[in-house]
Amino acid sequence: MLCDSPRCNPEIIRHMENLTRILIVEDEPLIAEMLRDWVTELGHEVIGPAGSNAAALELLAKGPVAGAILDVTIADGHSYEVARALQRLGAPFVFATGHGAESIDPEFKDVPTLQKPFDFDALAMVIAGIARAPG
Repeated sequence: MLCDSPRCNPEIIRHMENLTRILIVEDEPLIAEMLRDWVTELGHEVIGPAGSNAAALELLAKGPVAGAILDVTIADGHSYEVARALQRLGAPFVFATGHGAESIDPEFKDVPTLQKPFDFDALAMVIAGIARAPG
């Protein structure tokens, strides 16, 4: 089974079977570790976490990812450089932000947003959405 946690909703999990490598871009250590733990608990390999655009782009250069979770505001600005790289690669991603979807650059108005603070179920639903996204 992809996720053997009792917190995993079978209706969500059935959409995740083809998703394996998830890039996490998050510069807050506690949030980054929580994301790492939850994504792993959902049965996926975590790439990162990366706390900057430079670190994330370096990880992307090492191999493909199936999707990504990007904190909008990171150590070296906004994660839009990584978002553009993911778009060029055809990899689906979501933004995570505590500032609201309206604070995201209009260039990315169609990208799903995970509003901080979020819980395990919200993350699982977002990852399931990534798994269903064309890419």
